[in-house]
Amino acid sequence: MRRHVPAVPTLAVAGVLLLAACGSQGAAPPTSGPAPARASGSPRAADASSCHRPVPSSGAALPEESSGSQTDGVGTVLVAGCPVFEVTNATAQTLTYTITFQLLSDSGAAMASAQQTLPSVRPGRTVRQAVDPGRLPPGVGGVLRTRIIKVRSVPTTEVPSRGGPCPASGVHVYADDGDAAMGLRVVGLHLTNCGTRTYRLDGYPQLQLLDEGHRPVDGVSILHGGDAVAAGTGADGTPQPLALRPGESARAGLVWRNTTGLGSDPVNAPYVRVVARPGAATVTVTPELDLGTTGRLGVGAWERDDPSRR
Repeated sequence: MRRHVPAVPTLAVAGVLLLAACGSQGAAPPTSGPAPARASGSPRAADASSCHRPVPSSGAALPEESSGSQTDGVGTVLVAGCPVFEVTNATAQTLTYTITFQLLSDSGAAMASAQQTLPSVRPGRTVRQAVDPGRLPPGVGGVLRTRIIKVRSVPTTEVPSRGGPCPASGVHVYADDGDAAMGLRVVGLHLTNCGTRTYRLDGYPQLQLLDEGHRPVDGVSILHGGDAVAAGTGADGTPQPLALRPGESARAGLVWRNTTGLGSDPVNAPYVRVVARPGAATVTVTPELDLGTTGRLGVGAWERDDPSRR
């Protein structure tokens, strides 16, 4: 009989996201609750290179070439032809936001997507930033219209990392992009020992699923072994004690199906809080679990990571 993985203690996260651009008439008032993926169109903007300038946070004086507006008590920033978004952290915790944009043509066709991260937004803080379209595809000369399609936020103390400075925990923990085929999903959790001591693992990571509003997801059985969902995923090995020397890595698989049936609502859990071993620091990853109505998630045991599988 398969055991359920113990849940990690809950955590509430919320925020507000707004978008403005030159010629817009302001944004809707913020609402209470978690940060939704709000969208707002904007007129044609200047060439992308002209948008890469600092934008003052709320309450600061605006540059001479910029203008500010207040609509229904909500502050918006209009900066010299560049779309600007505003994030307000209405929670009691410092959050790191990741915003995904869609760049649109004048006709509304999607041209490209871009993603920006706002690290360490303190409680009560409002931060404004010009949209950075990143590397545009051939034939797209600048930012056209901008639409926000997804917003994710995690406590800054729980942000995953692939590299860079080693966290206080001594390990990097992150989720990969995964594989999907015929309704079957497989995402890898990765852990790399970036510290100076041996890091020991034995068994399965502990998981807690959170919905878009950062509320615990009920009614989903978290089962040990990927074969609880499907065979041949590589996440069905027997748990073995691991002693990871500095620089060595481990991997555990998440396996689920997104099939749906009649009579139940599909379950979506964008966030997964991960505890690698009892007493370890929590890391929140965003594998975007689309569990359908299956009610099951399989988690594999930690095993040594084969870089060729990434």
